[in-house]
Amino acid sequence: MEERPSKKPRVLLVEDDLKLAALVKEYLESDQFEVDVESRGDNAAKRILSETPDLVILDVMLPGMDGFEVCKRVRPDFAGPILMLTARSEEIDEVIGLEMGADDYMSKPVRPRLLLARMRTLLRRVPANAPLGASPEETTVIELTDLQIDATQRSVFQSGTPVYLTTAEFDLLWFLAQRPGEVVTRDEIFENVIGMPYDGLDRSADLRITRLRKKLGDDGKQPSRIKSIRSVGYLLAP
Repeated sequence: MEERPSKKPRVLLVEDDLKLAALVKEYLESDQFEVDVESRGDNAAKRILSETPDLVILDVMLPGMDGFEVCKRVRPDFAGPILMLTARSEEIDEVIGLEMGADDYMSKPVRPRLLLARMRTLLRRVPANAPLGASPEETTVIELTDLQIDATQRSVFQSGTPVYLTTAEFDLLWFLAQRPGEVVTRDEIFENVIGMPYDGLDRSADLRITRLRKKLGDDGKQPSRIKSIRSVGYLLAP
């Protein structure tokens, strides 16, 4: 029997620099992605919700509505990964983007190979609808006191109330939950969850932990659910 070709991942590229958008689109399409381009933020918000692409690449500076607001508007109803781009390198932009629900963040100028690597890392978590590195026979539900984490459904309940997490937030929580009571280093988080080596400076993992604590109702100053282990990493209380 002839094998059917696998479905190409659908990407919505939201970028008002049409020359850059054309170059990125050409590069990604040569790597078997289906890419649509949108140049306005207000239109992008509508298209993300109506077209539900597999992944969104979202520029920050856009006409009609900036990327932060687009992310904030769509995140309650769009569970797919969002990768934000910006021409500015200020750390506050990364903080705001992640707080609005972005899964990853890159500064311009865009490096095509790095962009592709980040996209693949985000996309490999979604279609399988299962925990990273797990087989169907492995445990897909973890319960820790009042917290229930279901990797098959990618759902989290706390005391019976649903907790809505982004793709990146869920993957980080699942990774910590597989080792309750153990210290997980930043190197391990970057390697297994973010998909790249830890350079000693990147605060992406710390920002994701901050968001997780907030959504789980954990005290940021004196956390009891996700504890910080100074200069090492984090520990999820069993």
